[in-house]
Amino acid sequence: MAEQETGKSSGWWRVFHDKFVVEERYMDVEARRNLYRTAVGLMVFGAVLFIFILVSVLQHGGISVVDEPVRSWLVTLRGEPTTTIMIILAIVFGPIGLPIIILVVTVAWGLLAKHAWRPMVLAGAMLTGVILAQLIGRTVERHRPPVDLMLFGADSTFSFPSGHVLGACDFLLVTTFLVFSRRKNPKAAVVGFVVAGIGIFFAAVSRLYLGYHWTTDALASLSISFVILGAVIMLDTWRTARIPGEQVTGELSKQESGAD
Repeated sequence: MAEQETGKSSGWWRVFHDKFVVEERYMDVEARRNLYRTAVGLMVFGAVLFIFILVSVLQHGGISVVDEPVRSWLVTLRGEPTTTIMIILAIVFGPIGLPIIILVVTVAWGLLAKHAWRPMVLAGAMLTGVILAQLIGRTVERHRPPVDLMLFGADSTFSFPSGHVLGACDFLLVTTFLVFSRRKNPKAAVVGFVVAGIGIFFAAVSRLYLGYHWTTDALASLSISFVILGAVIMLDTWRTARIPGEQVTGELSKQESGAD
């Protein structure tokens, strides 16, 4: 009886332990180098773009000159069917809908997958985005468009950057990378990122259409997400990508490499 209980306990402990083992993946030297280059490129591009947008917003010039014309144009497109669709999108990517989706995805992924590394990275990326949005918003203190133009209730919080758009960007881009980085099918990865881009576009348009953000708010969110995505690629590559001859730790990785 005692032996059975001990075996059962060790079985549960083994499952728990295996969840947090990070299995390495193998690739050639150039492939890993390209991942690092992509990560650095995304972080640099995102940071430069964000600084450019931020300076434009603070100085009321630069790219921020498009804010008012775009807002005025979108107002002319308003109609009942379109407004309903945009409200649905705003709910899906909003502070209630998106966290529920993220929670379901990360918990289900963590439970169903043999290892929890990727869902944990996704959760960390989303949390980072939330913290950055709050810190930047309270620092810049940019006002939203006029309240009388908002179609889904008044919102007096700060406008820059858009938390809705940042959340959508982080979730769609990071999830796409974490899923397709393990598949040796470049075409599928391209399709995945195209779909993610379409989702981001509609998430941003819904916020602009409904009158809650300026165009530069959404662009700033995208630029921040590029930095976060680059950091995720860098971290994931550093922790999981191995080339022939490098030491591995995970049992499955050892089996694949033939290491003892």
